[in-house]
Amino acid sequence: MQSLTKKLPKNISEESNIVYAKIGKRELHLNVFYPVDKGKKNLPAVLMIYGGGWASGDTSLIIPMAERLASRGFVTVTPEYRLSPESLYPAAIYDLKAAVRWMRANANKYHIDGNKIAAYGCSAGGQLAALLGTTNGDKKFEGEEGNLNYSSSIQAIVDIDGVVDFFGEGSEEVKNNPAKPSAAHRWFGVSAKDNPQLWEEAGAYNHTTKNTPPIEFINSAVQRFHAGRDEMIQLLKKYKIYYEVHNLPNTIHTFWLFEPWFEKTFEYTVNFLDKVFKEK
Repeated sequence: MQSLTKKLPKNISEESNIVYAKIGKRELHLNVFYPVDKGKKNLPAVLMIYGGGWASGDTSLIIPMAERLASRGFVTVTPEYRLSPESLYPAAIYDLKAAVRWMRANANKYHIDGNKIAAYGCSAGGQLAALLGTTNGDKKFEGEEGNLNYSSSIQAIVDIDGVVDFFGEGSEEVKNNPAKPSAAHRWFGVSAKDNPQLWEEAGAYNHTTKNTPPIEFINSAVQRFHAGRDEMIQLLKKYKIYYEVHNLPNTIHTFWLFEPWFEKTFEYTVNFLDKVFKEK
């Protein structure tokens, strides 16, 4: 198992620490990676969402993949978002929808095709990516941050080991242990027992409709991170929505951070996005 080191590919450029939204005096930042030779052609774009149990993590966790995707012709954006020690759910989803709106507001500058924006997320980031896509157009999840005259809708989802139903089979987040609350419990600020409606609201499965964008699931061998996936797939089949499932055997939860699985994750992601966006 080989860890990754940051090395910017020669054919991409980077702009860092850009403010994309403000909440009072709090500034939210993002980084953008894009092909050097992008010219005047509009390119598909990917919002990259890191994980960390909604409580920790930062953009450094997602930058290696953002760079690799940019080297293959995508504009990639890595936003920070408010974590549970700072703000409880739904602050994170408000932030990420604002980041998508920023992408459209700045589409001309970075040659982004506003009709081809995907969300890619790992672990808690995968949960957020799935929720982001299944709540397209739902005003309840928009928040009031930045570029409100632009759409926050996305056209594809890549969910890497992110739960889509907190009450799904195998989920351990709903276990009620006041002495040791789960990561989701800390994010919601209340137990599943005391406010099940809130926990259900944050599950992408519960928002899956005929308008849900195509989705790719890339999963480890750790079953609890598949919670709600198979049930959601049944709905996707019902609505004839394109989806892919890739299970990586004998893998730890954070497989995407290490070789050889980083490269495999990259290949699955590029193939999926190329297929989805080529057909649009």
